[in-house]
Amino acid sequence: MSNLETIDVKTLPWLDAPRQRLRTALQRDRLPAALLIQIDPGLGGELLARWCAAALFCTATAAGEPCGRCIDCRRVASGEQPDLLLLAPLEESKEIKIDQVREAARELALTSHSGRRKVVIISPAEKLNRNAANALLKTLEEPAGAATLMLVTGEASRLPQTVQSRCMRVPCAPPATATLVGWLAARGGAAADWAAALALHDGRPLAVLGTDPVALAGLQRDTHRVLDQALQGALDPVETAEAWARDEPALRVAAIGAWLRERIDEWANGRRKLDGRALLESEESLRELRGWLDSPINKALALERLLWRLGTIVPRASTPNRHRG
Repeated sequence: MSNLETIDVKTLPWLDAPRQRLRTALQRDRLPAALLIQIDPGLGGELLARWCAAALFCTATAAGEPCGRCIDCRRVASGEQPDLLLLAPLEESKEIKIDQVREAARELALTSHSGRRKVVIISPAEKLNRNAANALLKTLEEPAGAATLMLVTGEASRLPQTVQSRCMRVPCAPPATATLVGWLAARGGAAADWAAALALHDGRPLAVLGTDPVALAGLQRDTHRVLDQALQGALDPVETAEAWARDEPALRVAAIGAWLRERIDEWANGRRKLDGRALLESEESLRELRGWLDSPINKALALERLLWRLGTIVPRASTPNRHRG
């Protein structure tokens, strides 16, 4: 999370409401032992959890607002606070396993280094596998002394209901796209370029930071131009797929998704005559391709199949029957 350490959660306006709710609970000393922070990926859920952890550890200011400058606050920001445990998916398995939860439970049972409390942040919590979730439930049912657990997730429904019911929900409403584009543009650059970059990253502003919005906007325009050609039958799917498989395939797939959503919207609102079945089949193919991107599949072949399917969304005029007299 090194690229996010310099971001102050207070500069993220869409987190003002949940942050105020947590601040009030902290000031009244009514923060529960477990929180379920419900927020879409890339909007700063872990930053909000770290802010809350810093407020719990900070001794430089009154309860409810970390100073952000003391040694405890800096350690929380860098992940070096010894009483703060961070559980994330293991790289090789892409899930949070039972051994990680058990180790956290053992740590919670020990005396804290600060003599105050321990905090566990689990993000993204939906990556807990079934055994890990069951082990976590035991910790929630029998919490250690001064301990706070924070589960950050954009898919709370994937967590067992028994785990959800033992946490205080902290919902974070998704902000309007205009709000996100404005926040990014305030850091420099054209709003239109940031809008394109945001679309290629599923509306996740923090994932866009550090990218080149001009280059991303160009990639999106190029992808959409080629797809428009596909509708006219002026495209070689094989050649295009091979080129895209070598050139940012994940971003190309994201750009295809944005283009396809526009076509579905045109069809649904009657602005353009398209083949609804082919559109929905293309959407399903795209969804499958997204799930395969991290696997060792033949990306060129998968893209080629999708491009062929996209080329069928425009109904072809049938040749009228000619009856001989």
